[in-house]
Amino acid sequence: MFIIPAIDLLDNEAVRLLQGDYQKKTVYSSEPELLAKKFETQGTGLLHIVDLNAAKTGISANEQAIQKIRSACNLKLELGGGIRSLESMAFYDGLGIDRFILGTIAVENPKIVSDGIQKYGADRIVVGVDAKDGIVRTKGWESDTGLEIFSFLDQMVKLGVEHVIFTDISKDGMMAGPNFQIYKDILDSFPGLHLIASGGVSSLEDVRKLTRVTDGKLYGAITGKAIYEGKIDLKEAFLEFKN
Repeated sequence: MFIIPAIDLLDNEAVRLLQGDYQKKTVYSSEPELLAKKFETQGTGLLHIVDLNAAKTGISANEQAIQKIRSACNLKLELGGGIRSLESMAFYDGLGIDRFILGTIAVENPKIVSDGIQKYGADRIVVGVDAKDGIVRTKGWESDTGLEIFSFLDQMVKLGVEHVIFTDISKDGMMAGPNFQIYKDILDSFPGLHLIASGGVSSLEDVRKLTRVTDGKLYGAITGKAIYEGKIDLKEAFLEFKN
């Protein structure tokens, strides 16, 4: 189990949204690169970054912040939000991004997923599945696709996808714990998947329970707000879990 700190970028600031609502944001830092550097000193090896502007509109407003993060640390970086073409992947590859998270485009044009795997390898392509009430949502969580979670995951696995980040939108930013059962159900259906939990991970006990519920099969857990508000101590987390 890997503990993965998250930085969500909106207008070059590190923020958190409440249940994906762009009108309900909390700004945690106007210098996200300093957060990345801090996470590195605390022992993390992988940083999860979301470009919230691009997730909603397809157009990034956070290139400056991403470049500063890359320059400030030696962490492995995964980036999601608005990556909807091979050209986008090539651009971010040039900036030093290690893994590309594909969300909206995986629904709208699955061929981009298979093309990305062919060009960069399955280890650098991550599909982000964001869902509410069992249905996949896209475009910064604002668009209801009508796609049922397991049908979509089956399609992705058949394309060669090995890495999936699953977010239960109803839990995100609520500090009330994740949807434990859904991760067990996904891994029961797709046992070879490298599944990462996202949304609602608010304490080390949440991580321990995720490990227990999934029989140790969960690949990792992303947490953001809990770190910023002192609910999870990264140094303590890395003593107990992998990094």
